[in-house]
Amino acid sequence: MLSNLPYSLATMKSAFSRTGILFCTLLICALGWTSTAHAQQTADVTAVVAGALFDGQHETLQENVVILIQDGMITEVGSNVEIPAGAEEIDLSDWTVLPGLIDLHTHLTNSPAQISRPPGSGFYQDYPESPALRGVRHAHTTLMTGFTTVRDLGASGSTALALRDAISDGIVSGPRMFTAVSMGTTGSHCDPTTGIKPGHMDRAEASPYVFNGPQEAKQMVRQAVRDGADLIKVCATAGVLSQTEEIGPAQMTSEELEAIIQTAEMYDRRVAAHAHGLEGIRNAVRAGITTIDHGSEFDDEIIQEMIDRGTWLVPTMLAYQGALQMAEAGNLAPGPTQKIKEIMPIVEESHRRAIAAGVRIAFGTDAGVYEHGDNIGEFELMVDAGMTPVEALIAATGDAARALGRDDVGAIAGGRLADLIAVQGNPLDDVSVLHDIGFIMKDGVIYKKDGEEMR
Repeated sequence: MLSNLPYSLATMKSAFSRTGILFCTLLICALGWTSTAHAQQTADVTAVVAGALFDGQHETLQENVVILIQDGMITEVGSNVEIPAGAEEIDLSDWTVLPGLIDLHTHLTNSPAQISRPPGSGFYQDYPESPALRGVRHAHTTLMTGFTTVRDLGASGSTALALRDAISDGIVSGPRMFTAVSMGTTGSHCDPTTGIKPGHMDRAEASPYVFNGPQEAKQMVRQAVRDGADLIKVCATAGVLSQTEEIGPAQMTSEELEAIIQTAEMYDRRVAAHAHGLEGIRNAVRAGITTIDHGSEFDDEIIQEMIDRGTWLVPTMLAYQGALQMAEAGNLAPGPTQKIKEIMPIVEESHRRAIAAGVRIAFGTDAGVYEHGDNIGEFELMVDAGMTPVEALIAATGDAARALGRDDVGAIAGGRLADLIAVQGNPLDDVSVLHDIGFIMKDGVIYKKDGEEMR
């Protein structure tokens, strides 16, 4: 994430509070935001008739395709598929059907309003349940934007982990979440007490995933897995919006990164690196990181290393735009304001160079630095940076699934989860049509049809 939103001691303590979770659940149910309230359950077999189909794996559209769905899974796809007797038919013959979109860098429990506040102010101004309640709204908004799967890369306490489980259990509506625990060295971008003066909180308790040295790093990974993390996020460098003067220098040693990645691999967990400057990016790539998130500065050497190693870049172009807009509106502190203005032309050139050279790109936005629900804007920025519309779409479907390490999402094919969206027009010609998604299905359940939410 570009910003480092400090955790308060109160928030950390309450993240595991049964009372807080019960409060959130009761309020959520009172609002009526449950998947059963919003979604229309499918029949035993559902047949989706698509006028055009982008399957997330090939660079062309198929015409007049039937998609058969049963028990939330796609069973058959093709132009010659027969619709079984008694199947529920969904007529999308005037639409282009695509896989549900994947955003690999979100913060569903955060928002720009929290970023613009002084470090640690949440300790005084937020109730412990506030991040979870924000997350419920943002999760629903994200799903209604067409994103059926997200990677969530950092939240206060266990709020994102609890939100993930609430969505999975059908308590609230939202995208399928793969949730990270963030860890870093003392005073780093991933240290939630950075920028908070001593004496306000117990730093050790407020920073449970802060380490120093390879041995402590290994311990933090094991602790994160114990606590329920689907993946690990590390802060290889400072951030544009963190409370430090620079963004480039490394904040973790090569030995620390190697220890984290090797330990994570033992537990079948992938590792994402928040990384802006060359030294931190180089250390992370050489250690075997799965994704470089942000990637503000590249040179020819590191671009070639990423290509050779198959390292993914998650550019989060919207995050830079969001930070710049906050700076221009006077909503950022002087330090971050200066940094975002200085880094903007550098990062734009770096992303163009990486794309042109053939670095593998996976879609991610850093939602939470800008307003949730605007995720689609990343497609237009990717195209502006040199990707074709179909390349950008594959980055948010098939390639995003590959970077995530999943073979059950990201494509419309037999054996995949029934995550579908539909638009009018051809997104391979114009990605802006994705701003008006008229049909959304996740796990075979319809959440939007003919442009209307299903209630």
